[in-house]
Amino acid sequence: MDLGLKGRTALITGASQGIGEGLAVGFAKEGVNLHLTARRGDLLDALCKRLQSEYAITATAHACDLTQDQAVDRLADAVGDVDILVNNAGVIPGGDLASIDARTWRQGWELKVFGYIDMCRLYYARMKAQGGGVIINNIGNAGERYDANYIAGTTGNAALMAFTRALGGPSLDDNIRVVGVNPGPVNTDRIYKLLKHRAKEWLGDEARYGELEKNYPLGRPAHVDEVVDQMVFLASERAGYTSGTIVTIDGGIASRSSII
Repeated sequence: MDLGLKGRTALITGASQGIGEGLAVGFAKEGVNLHLTARRGDLLDALCKRLQSEYAITATAHACDLTQDQAVDRLADAVGDVDILVNNAGVIPGGDLASIDARTWRQGWELKVFGYIDMCRLYYARMKAQGGGVIINNIGNAGERYDANYIAGTTGNAALMAFTRALGGPSLDDNIRVVGVNPGPVNTDRIYKLLKHRAKEWLGDEARYGELEKNYPLGRPAHVDEVVDQMVFLASERAGYTSGTIVTIDGGIASRSSII
């Protein structure tokens, strides 16, 4: 299926590894020129070189910490206008209310929650001035499957879901689409670190993490491409009437509820 994205330009945050790296590859395959940002400049540089050698695109690395003062403005000045913005940066730490102190909570929200909002605020205005665009927020299914042991993350994700729906509701009036994606567990280093931590905490041995992995739908986390392909599709005109909504990709985890 030709998604009609060739020649467009995308900015992806948190692009040095995991889903962000997968997104860079996915968009490059569609002929999208890329601006990639993350804190690890070495990883970004290597990724950009690889993408430009394999695909007929341009890929530019922008190593920066988006939590620093004026970092979002400096990034936008360096990148310029884009057709697609994917907010993907940030990991909110796990823990319950007793273990997540106020400072840790705020630091966790600074990049993923307020960082997404700041990027949307800036690039929505730019897209409106240029005549349109697409904003995709990579959020996470904890925003709809409330977890007391991930209380800062579940609350932050729920806030981003509300923000995405509120912004994306009327956004087609400006020819801008705003959508969110809620992945569940995804086959990245992060999920296996979490599984090993939980296995040590619950089973007394981190090597038993496979026993927890078997509890996922199909006995595995999602493949990165299963998330990336949906996000690339959402960026295309094939999804031209989709805005103000959240697509959940978690094998049905968030819907597995029972009154018993």
